[in-house]
Amino acid sequence: MNSATETVNDTLIIRPAGRIDSNTAPQFEQDVLGPINGGQNRVVLDFGDLDYISSAGLRVVLMAAKRLKPSGGKLALYGMSDPIREVFEISGFLTLLTVCADRDEALAAVAD
Repeated sequence: MNSATETVNDTLIIRPAGRIDSNTAPQFEQDVLGPINGGQNRVVLDFGDLDYISSAGLRVVLMAAKRLKPSGGKLALYGMSDPIREVFEISGFLTLLTVCADRDEALAAVAD
């Protein structure tokens, strides 16, 4: 797993690629929570290049949402393949998180 990042209008877009499992989740956690802990309060996760996510990866996504909430920050996700979406659906996370159809919708969802 590796992650590419981009900033658009004060929103951090993180695009993990490959697999997020128990071996790679610690790196994903650093990639996501590091900027949040540093004050980033608008984050978009682009899962377009993600092949697999385990419960360890889901935990990182949930931690990000929880860390952003007290500061009024926002998190949105997009680009989920059907298998990734199914993992989020089975876990019940689709009802807890903002999942968007595309990049523009995700950026709009986290805008002030």
